[in-house]
Amino acid sequence: MNLTLKPAFGLSGSTLKVIAMISMVIDHIALYLLEHGTVLYETMRCVGRITFPVFAFLIAEGFIHTRSRYRYFFTLLGFAVISEIPWYLLNKADGTHNVMFTLALGVATLMVLENLLKRSLVLGFLWTLGMAGLAFWLGVDYEWRGILVIVIFYLFNVYGHSFPYSRGMQFFCTFVLMIHYGVIGSVMACMFLYLYNGTRGFIQGSIAKYGFYAFYPVHLFVIHCINSTYLNICQLNSFTTTLIYLTH
Repeated sequence: MNLTLKPAFGLSGSTLKVIAMISMVIDHIALYLLEHGTVLYETMRCVGRITFPVFAFLIAEGFIHTRSRYRYFFTLLGFAVISEIPWYLLNKADGTHNVMFTLALGVATLMVLENLLKRSLVLGFLWTLGMAGLAFWLGVDYEWRGILVIVIFYLFNVYGHSFPYSRGMQFFCTFVLMIHYGVIGSVMACMFLYLYNGTRGFIQGSIAKYGFYAFYPVHLFVIHCINSTYLNICQLNSFTTTLIYLTH
């Protein structure tokens, strides 16, 4: 079986985006709103592990097909800065930064790597390691693994025709890197990506594109509001219970 062949049927890029967004929401609901350690929590976090490999794949695809790499980078960076507000509200000053910074760093890595590979494989390798180290030092979501996964998807997309079984190889490399966050989620992500049929899909136009980017900070802010409301209700109930106890 030749794994370099794409299925005639399958999932469009837009469908993959929707799958990634749904799994991301499920993951964040579990992380910020549910009791940790329960079966429901673990199941939802497992589903959430689908998100990043799909986003990384789409970032590499977008980089290859975009008309302006610089606009692509600054769009991601801009939304990363905006997303840092709800990220901070949810995570406080824990030294981490949202995944949009990871994606922006991934694009910056590819912008330079594309030119370096024309001159030297060694320089390209060192640059990639340096950017992975920067991601780790900055504390962005998925850290160095996130940068490497984006680079892997890019390399196999551009140079995959030179390798037999390239699709199988890129999914294996992705699985090895993402297994740190969960085995089942990594397998499911690779299964969805294998079904990608190379088409753009129904998300087209500037409004839809920027709406997709805006969904990330908006959904974080909504979760923060729900979390804050729940905590306030719990505190009010605790205060009411204490007051009733004291008056009796």
